[in-house]
Amino acid sequence: MNDRLREVVVLGGGSAGWLVAGLLAAEHPDLRITLIESTDVPTIGVGEGTWPSMRDTLRRIGLSEPEFIRRCQVSFKQGSRFDGWARGGAGSDGDRYYHPFMLPVGYGDVDLVQPWLATQGQRPFADVVSPSVQVCEAGRAPKQVQTPDFAAVANYAYHFDAGLFGQMLREHAVAKLGVHHVIDHVEAVLSFENGDIAALRTREHGEIKADLFIDCSGLTSRLIGQHFGVPLKSEREALFNDAALPVQVPYATPDAPLASVTVATAWAKGWIWDIGLPSRRGVGCVYSRDHASDDEAHAALTAYLDATGAPAERPTPRSIRFDPGYREQFWVRNCVAIGLASGFIEPLEASALALVELSAQRLCDELPMTRASMEAVARRFNDDFSYRWARVIDFLKLHYALSQRDDSDYWRAHRDPATWPERLRELLPQWQMRAPARHDFGRIDEVFPSASYQYVLYGMGFRPDAESLPAAKLQAAQACFDEAARQARRFVPGLPGHRSLLDHIHKTET
Repeated sequence: MNDRLREVVVLGGGSAGWLVAGLLAAEHPDLRITLIESTDVPTIGVGEGTWPSMRDTLRRIGLSEPEFIRRCQVSFKQGSRFDGWARGGAGSDGDRYYHPFMLPVGYGDVDLVQPWLATQGQRPFADVVSPSVQVCEAGRAPKQVQTPDFAAVANYAYHFDAGLFGQMLREHAVAKLGVHHVIDHVEAVLSFENGDIAALRTREHGEIKADLFIDCSGLTSRLIGQHFGVPLKSEREALFNDAALPVQVPYATPDAPLASVTVATAWAKGWIWDIGLPSRRGVGCVYSRDHASDDEAHAALTAYLDATGAPAERPTPRSIRFDPGYREQFWVRNCVAIGLASGFIEPLEASALALVELSAQRLCDELPMTRASMEAVARRFNDDFSYRWARVIDFLKLHYALSQRDDSDYWRAHRDPATWPERLRELLPQWQMRAPARHDFGRIDEVFPSASYQYVLYGMGFRPDAESLPAAKLQAAQACFDEAARQARRFVPGLPGHRSLLDHIHKTET
């Protein structure tokens, strides 16, 4: 095991397993990559939202963006929209805000928050500092027909069919990148005397050996959880949701408007996601079983589907259970967990697949070439991803902690500072006096930048104390506000409709 790293086994398919295998094979062609996938273990397959980082990930793997769009029922995602989270008005009374992917114009160079409060505080923060809201409200795509693959006019990610995405990744990884695909069930994990994994014994293929094992086995966490016994660090005290009811529904008409944001609508005891793909919607009700029964969640989902024009004939929603939390360690000896095997919090802000990308890219960039060098890499990996998961908890809790809703114990408990992470309790009083800034976060590659915190804080109605501003600061900020407005006036008429651009891409298939 002190020899050079030559063999890597990825346990588990789905989006996580095939992303990891594809990235490793693309960037380390000298390695032999084997992915073991069992037909006995179904994938969850509901992760349909991504971050803009997915564009670079697909590029690194060597996939074609137009082919990806055509094969995986892809639509563009320019951020998230939150309805009813602040007061429960579901948008009718202005209780709606956006978390766009585009940074505010002037972000990092100009203080935008105090000038916004002083001059345009009656308008939503995101509307004033970014053109994204106007682009999304107008139903525009984030790029033009002639824009190169993976390039953007307005920053974007994707919505897609997770099952089709996994199939495409698998075909590309096997045919183009040389990944060895083994369909079999793992019956036992074999170890060396020092505790390293030596091999996985499979039902049909016998023992499959490797130098490094990647656990992408989903919520079963076959290696890091079951074999190594690494416990899950529960986050149930901060984020209560532990169940979801996802369903796929068709549009009422084939040319129905296609949103380019994930719509998250709050209800009395949870929230509902709504993701628009070209031919259908992916909708799901997220809830806490300590606060709502399954029947109540099903009723909330049904009411939402009725209100948003879904056809009366619908499939029966699936039932998903999860324990919100993440592993106390992600890398133990010669095994690293990525994806659901490493943890899961909830679908809010699509952080699960983004953490898969971050983990896979980190593994590719710092892959230990020998077993002797693995300990130091594992230690840094564990430290960095413990930090990242904790920041995800902070950011997701922010969406709940600031709500003014008083229609259930669910929201009242979320507002209780006793349920807030310690770091969030420390930062919110500081943000009462100033805006979130880069120095509030300790890493260059933060999961969520301070701009994201600003979008959510001020979208939820949080207002820092007003202060007097010199004319120069007001002028600098007003120039940014004017530029954001100019960009919106240029983008809205200059960008194609969301559905029309996707139709064009599908029609130009070669």
